[in-house]
Amino acid sequence: MAKVDEMKQQEAAIGEAVSKTESFLENHSKAIVWGLVALFVVVGAVYGYRKLVVEPRAEKASELMAEAQYRFEQATPDYELALNGDENGAGFLDVIDQYGSTPAGNLAKHYAGVCYLKSGDLDTAAEYLAKFSPVKGLPGEVVNAQNLGLQGDIAVDKGDYEAAVKFFAKAVKASDNIYTTPLYLRKQGLALQALGRNAEAVELFEQILADYPASMDAREAEKLIAE
Repeated sequence: MAKVDEMKQQEAAIGEAVSKTESFLENHSKAIVWGLVALFVVVGAVYGYRKLVVEPRAEKASELMAEAQYRFEQATPDYELALNGDENGAGFLDVIDQYGSTPAGNLAKHYAGVCYLKSGDLDTAAEYLAKFSPVKGLPGEVVNAQNLGLQGDIAVDKGDYEAAVKFFAKAVKASDNIYTTPLYLRKQGLALQALGRNAEAVELFEQILADYPASMDAREAEKLIAE
């Protein structure tokens, strides 16, 4: 009998809840409809913005980026031309100025930093390298590591070995591969040596030998340990 009463109470509660829901829908049907319409408008606007604005901008930025990269990757690169461009093609600064928020514009900041570094303008190089935002996946991770490593190189050139150690450590973590990782482990070790922290430096050189014995930096690491 108790179970029957309990079931009746549950059914009554469910019926009341359904009734309240139906009443709410009846009283607020217009608001719900307009809310859904607004939602669809927002979703449609976002989709349309991507199709009509974001994607065309990204495509145009990539075209300009290709022009600048072509000059950068010549056998004898003209870094000033790659940086500033001319009437025949865009430079990295053009890509940054016009499409800095696109993926190509972000990568152009890294390349601009390299160009300034090659030209000997360390401060401006550091400024543009720092503007680059890390990207995901390969080969993006390698670029991330290179970007941090170059900032470390600039710190070394300025005699700021503490900053160099930090940049090289970040470069090591940015990408695990046989090319950049042992390179920046070695550079980090050299910066530690410049600070008189030889024991820490030796640990990094030994790590190169243990984890990357086939790398080009392994032989250098052996010499540094012997010294």
